[in-house]
Amino acid sequence: MTKISGIFAATMSVINSDLSLNVEKTIDHAEKLIDQGCHGTAIFGSTGQSQLIPISEKIDLLNKLSKSKYKDKHLIGTGLNSLGETINFMKVARSINFKKFLIMPPAYYKYGDIEVIEFYTRIIESIPDCEIILYNFEKLCGYKFSMECVEELVKKFPDQIVGVKDSSYNLFENLKLKNFSIFPGSELKLLKGLELGCSGIITATCNVTAAISRKVYDDFYSEKKQSVNQKLCDVRRVFDKYNLISGLHSFFSHEDVIYKNILPPLSLLNKIDEKDLLNNLKELDFSNKSYLAA
Repeated sequence: MTKISGIFAATMSVINSDLSLNVEKTIDHAEKLIDQGCHGTAIFGSTGQSQLIPISEKIDLLNKLSKSKYKDKHLIGTGLNSLGETINFMKVARSINFKKFLIMPPAYYKYGDIEVIEFYTRIIESIPDCEIILYNFEKLCGYKFSMECVEELVKKFPDQIVGVKDSSYNLFENLKLKNFSIFPGSELKLLKGLELGCSGIITATCNVTAAISRKVYDDFYSEKKQSVNQKLCDVRRVFDKYNLISGLHSFFSHEDVIYKNILPPLSLLNKIDEKDLLNNLKELDFSNKSYLAA
C-alpha cells in the first residue's frame, strides 16, 4: 500500500441552471486542477456540496470518472449521514475500482469516540477492501476526532484507516502514526505541516491555489527557498473572510457563468463581498487569469 501524499483540492461541483449536477464540467474542473499542479482531488467533499447532491447524480459522475486517465488520483467523498447509504455508495464505487474514500462521521446527532469507532467498523466490515481518510471537521459535523480515537481505529484497521484530513487542527501537530497520512485542511498549515511530517493538504482553496500550493510542496522537498508561501497564505486569508463555497463560486463565475449556480440553501456572495474579494485578490496580483500561471 502506497502512502497517500501531496496537494489535493477539495474540488467544486459544477451545477446546471436547473440545479442538477453537470457531470462533465465537474470532472473537467477537477482534472484541470491536476493539470495545474494538484497531485489529486477529493470529489464530493464539503466544497463539492456533497450533502446536497442526490446519490443518483453522484453515481452517474463516478461511472464517467471511472474512464478518466486521472481515475486513480481522486479521493471519493461520501457526504452521507446514513450508514447504509454510505456503504451502498461505497460498494458502487468499489465495483468500478475506486478504492480511496474521504469519510466524515454523520452530522446532526451527538456522539463520542466509541460510537465513531463503531460507525467506521461497520463500514470496513462491509467493505474491507478500501482505504479511508478520516475527515475531522467539528464545525460541520459536530464531532471532533481525538488522538485516541484515531489511534484506536488505526490499531484496529491498519490496512483500511490510512489517513486523516484535519480541518479542526487538533491533530496535525501531535499525531504521529507510521505509514499514516495527515492532511491539514488549509494552505495556512501546509508548510508547518510538512515540517512536522504531514503528507500535504486537502483544501477548498486549492481550487484556485493549485499551482502555488504545489510549488511550496515541491520547494520544501527540494530544500529550496520558499518564495511563494507568503502569497499562498495571503490568498487563503482573503477567502477565509467568507463562506468558502460562496467565495469560490463567485470567483469562478467571472470565468464561466455556470459557476453562479449553487445548491440551496447555499448562495453566492452578495455584490459588496464579491467586489471586496476580487479587489483583495487583485491587490495580491492574484486574478482569474494570474492564478493559472502563479
